[in-house]
Amino acid sequence: MARLRRIAHTHRLALMKTATYYVMHVTVAMAVAYAVTGSWLAALTLSLLEPTVQAVAYFFHERAWARVAQRPGADAPPPAALTTTLATAQP
Repeated sequence: MARLRRIAHTHRLALMKTATYYVMHVTVAMAVAYAVTGSWLAALTLSLLEPTVQAVAYFFHERAWARVAQRPGADAPPPAALTTTLATAQP
């Protein structure tokens, strides 16, 4: 329990931002779901379900990118053609 408190204290700002983002996300999702369905019950269900599924999907997304970063050559610079394309595409 002490470890959890230490982590919470160390990352207090990030946790506060996460909590406020979650509330904002649920509120927007509920408003959109209500506009589409016309049902507050469906809106509440969808607005709570979607962020939960999204969090699980994000976990697996991060795991996939961690594997990409561990590949040999992951730190290699991009090919010259890509670098040139990106440099000329910027306004």
